Amino acid sequence: MSRARKADAKAGPDPAAEAFAEGMRLVRANRALAAIGFSVCRQEKCAGAPRDGLVAVDSDGVLHVDPTRRAEPAAWAWAVAHAVIHLGFGHVPAAVGEREQPDPFDLAARCVVVNRFLLGFPVGLTPENLPDAYPDGDEERLAASWRRDGIPPRYERCGTAGGAPDQLLVPWKTWNGGTAPDWQVAFAHALTRTMATAMDMAGGRRASMRGGPTLLQPWERALSWFVSSYPLLGGVAAGITLVADAELARAHGISVAAVDTGAAEIYINPLRSFSDEEWRFVLAHEMLHAALRHGDRCGARDPYLFNIAADYVINGWLCEMQIGTMPEGLLYDPDLKDLSAEEVYDRIAGDLRRMRRLATLRGKGAGDILGGPLGSPRDYVDLDEFYRRGLARGLDLHQQQERGFLPGGLVEEIRALSQPPLPWDARLARWFDEFVPRPEPLRSYARPSRRQAATPDIPRAGRWFPPEEIARCTFGVVLDTSGSMDRTLLGKALGAIASYAEARDVPAARVVFCDAAPHDAGYLQVTEIAGRVRVRGRGGTVLQPGIDLLHRADDFPPGAPVLVITDGYCDVLRVRREHAYLIPQDARLPFTARGPVFRVR
Repeated sequence: MSRARKADAKAGPDPAAEAFAEGMRLVRANRALAAIGFSVCRQEKCAGAPRDGLVAVDSDGVLHVDPTRRAEPAAWAWAVAHAVIHLGFGHVPAAVGEREQPDPFDLAARCVVVNRFLLGFPVGLTPENLPDAYPDGDEERLAASWRRDGIPPRYERCGTAGGAPDQLLVPWKTWNGGTAPDWQVAFAHALTRTMATAMDMAGGRRASMRGGPTLLQPWERALSWFVSSYPLLGGVAAGITLVADAELARAHGISVAAVDTGAAEIYINPLRSFSDEEWRFVLAHEMLHAALRHGDRCGARDPYLFNIAADYVINGWLCEMQIGTMPEGLLYDPDLKDLSAEEVYDRIAGDLRRMRRLATLRGKGAGDILGGPLGSPRDYVDLDEFYRRGLARGLDLHQQQERGFLPGGLVEEIRALSQPPLPWDARLARWFDEFVPRPEPLRSYARPSRRQAATPDIPRAGRWFPPEEIARCTFGVVLDTSGSMDRTLLGKALGAIASYAEARDVPAARVVFCDAAPHDAGYLQVTEIAGRVRVRGRGGTVLQPGIDLLHRADDFPPGAPVLVITDGYCDVLRVRREHAYLIPQDARLPFTARGPVFRVR
């Protein structure tokens, strides 16, 4: 052994080095500070180390420390945190070329801002000689004020280098390779991840914040990545609940994952072993199912086949956007690129036998879009608004920050969601405006106007409505009065019809009540239709005879439209004139409707 090593061995441990190492351990336990890639120079000949203080930081991310300086570990932790936050706040940005050092006013203002932040972000122990409160305002405002009025004595030595500057601007060493780092962006991302972890803990997704990200399961890390690093789906991910229950997945046949859009829950099988990248793909797949409302867009189509079609579209988008890694066995076909889910459905609907053998993330023969929550019921928010707002805001952030390529079809669908569809009553009003004519008055001197009292010697033509004009402005109503009809549906539908008909000066409507047989009520004033309705409850609904009755009626104009109000439990209808349907929100007609369908909420 050499003489120097023998001397070191006899000298024993270095208390200064041990205290500094313990202080560094306290700093690196803070995930936000540890994420900033700073380094430490603690050499005897370090020119940047302060002789009358603890730490100075330069724009290369190097913390300069005097190895002979002694302090308690908590004091070291506070000083190092102060220097690292200078990096995070952009006070010493990395840049190439000659640098102009900040003046004393900038130095003091920046130290005050950092110390004020550390009051609410405690690391280590704050020195006793520092103030307990600091003035409001950012660095630029404080520095400008102090240039004018002078630095208050209590804020002159708030740094960590004693009387020397604790912030050093040096040229970025280009020979090290790479580009100059952005310490401010790194700190912002680290704070975002810390807040996401705190939200996970508050929401019960994890029990503690200690121990770093290894406490999170891979699917939880994937969800946190969307919140912190992928703005397009970050807003949706923040409101999604992950349910990782192996027994629940087994009971409901969930092979990998499934989503319930109404409950804003994604059910995953925790027994599946995927990498973080694969879990990102799986979660993005389910979130797009929910946000794009694929369950509601199915309409009268086969739900499982529409689920398959939506899977092809979503998986194609995610591969184009390079979000995670697609697990083996998922549905993907490059030939279906740039097609919507409806277009893909039309292509695959002709081969039902083969398509029913395909597997979604839930498994073979089962769709991963669930019709209801698997857990206990709870209060839900307006999910249409939640998904629409989350995707729209995420798209804006994604494009503003230039976070990568997005398929045109996905952008088009998100923009379409930003313009929500009109409610059923507004669409019904438009239908009335288009197909139910308003009676046009005529002018005739045979009926003098009454509004001539001021000038009785000047004749004026009066307004009147010919009988044929009044008869032309009407419509037919075929009303399902079977026992299955919901009285709430009848009330909403008839109330809307009455209000719109009155607004258009429609004097009467031709009404036919139908259950097992048609019952012609003739022409009724629109305000009296609701009072004449009587639910008969005589078995199934047969509406076609009521339609035929209106077709054959001599007193019903050939151009008048027909409005059919039913709950969907009816026969197949053939209407040979302009018509529309009023049905409940969750009902389906047993045939392909030729006219518009208004779903009453």
